[in-house]
Amino acid sequence: MQFPIMAETKPLISLKWEPKLPGLSLDFKTGSSSNTCLWASKSEFVDGLYLPPNDPNKINKMIRKQLKDTTGSNWFDMPAPTMTPELKRDLQLLKLRTVMDPALHYKKSVSRSKLAEKYFQVGTVIEPAEEFYGRLTKKNRKATLADELVSDPKTSQYSCSEEAKSIAAAASSRGKIEKSK
Repeated sequence: MQFPIMAETKPLISLKWEPKLPGLSLDFKTGSSSNTCLWASKSEFVDGLYLPPNDPNKINKMIRKQLKDTTGSNWFDMPAPTMTPELKRDLQLLKLRTVMDPALHYKKSVSRSKLAEKYFQVGTVIEPAEEFYGRLTKKNRKATLADELVSDPKTSQYSCSEEAKSIAAAASSRGKIEKSK
């Protein structure tokens, strides 16, 4: 049985493998220091090759620096948001929400861990169709929680009355101090 002789053909798809390495900058002449955690100064190179440190603590520290800043796979790799002044203000308002309305009572801070303060997400609540008449209109919605509280007439009325009470208390105590002299 004879097999037909086929002419050599080049493969249509060229497969190429490259290792996944972090970006290197081997500019020793210019003296630019790269911030990659795998590559260090010239003193750690032996014959032009990088030698990892023998200390396992240093190796673990380098690996931790390389990991992305997320909560982990158990929390769906939620990233830490970038803290803007508006976001800081909203978080501070959430912490001080008991002062805004005396009728509402909240639990104390549920989480005292730094992890809960670092990882969170901000979203928008979409009301169902049944709450058509009870929800805010697009005109009344604001960009941040602070803007919403400033524009809310109930909170502004309560804060004005509390301010008037504190001014009256300060004025009455000032009169008592002056009379005692």
